[in-house]
Amino acid sequence: MITKADKNATRRKRHARVRSKISGTATRPRLNVFRSNKHIYAQLIDDVNGVTLASASTVDKEVSLDSSSNLDAAVKVGELVAKRAVEKGLSDVVFDRGGYLYHGRIKALADAARENGLQF
Repeated sequence: MITKADKNATRRKRHARVRSKISGTATRPRLNVFRSNKHIYAQLIDDVNGVTLASASTVDKEVSLDSSSNLDAAVKVGELVAKRAVEKGLSDVVFDRGGYLYHGRIKALADAARENGLQF
């Protein structure tokens, strides 16, 4: 009997493959994205020192929306993480889509971050 693979397990395998190839540094951190059913999270991570430099999510108080799981929320999180990164003097990042397809909320977050000063 063939069993259907768990979607999240497949995503984690894809993410592990991507993570083996990319890494963030203090000058060029990794912009990591995590998407749940209710929220979306973004972090700028320095993998060399193991430190999160900036983060934003729909859980933050600055992001106040009716729904925290749609494209508008992803755009707000992208704008907020880019604003916080530019305040800390970071403009070049490595984008880590977290094993998700570059589509929908992930693409909206990335485009909003690019429009607000991040380069990747």
